[in-house]
Amino acid sequence: MDKIGIVDTMFARFDMGAEAVSELRECPGHGERFEVVRRTVPGFKDLAVAAKQLIEIEGCRIVVALGMPGKAPIDKACAHEASTGIMLAQLMTSTPILEVFVHEDEEEDPADLVAVFEERSRKHARNAYWMLYEPDQLARRAGQGVRQGYADAGPIASQA
Repeated sequence: MDKIGIVDTMFARFDMGAEAVSELRECPGHGERFEVVRRTVPGFKDLAVAAKQLIEIEGCRIVVALGMPGKAPIDKACAHEASTGIMLAQLMTSTPILEVFVHEDEEEDPADLVAVFEERSRKHARNAYWMLYEPDQLARRAGQGVRQGYADAGPIASQA
C-alpha cells in the first residue's frame, strides 16, 4: 500500500494537518490504495527533516509539509530558510514535498485567515493525491491561474 505523508507544526495557529488528512480520507482508494502517515513538529524549520524521514523511514511516496510563518521579519527570514530545507530534502530523496505555508499576515480578519488555512491545506492535499494517481487532473489545469487559498486568477488570453 502506498503512503502519503503529512507533516505539520505546533507553531501554526490552525490545525492544517487535520484539514489535509480529512481531504485525503475523501479521496478514492484511501485505506485500500494508500494510507496517510502524519507527523507533527514544533515549527516550520523542522518540516524538512520530518518530511525526509517520512520518505526514507516510513516509505511515503509524497509529503505535504504544512506551516505558518508569523508576522515578524525574523519569521519571514526563517520561512525562507525552511523553504530552502524543504527543497533540499526533495532533491536528496527525489520525492515531491509540497510546501504549504500560510503567512499569519495574509489576512487581517481571523475568519478570512481560517478560510485560507482550510482551503490551502485541503487543495494541496488533493494536489498530492493527483500527483500520484491522477496527474491528468493537474495537466488539465495547466495555465489556468489555479490558486490554493484564494479564488483562481484565471488564464491570460493569448494575443496571437
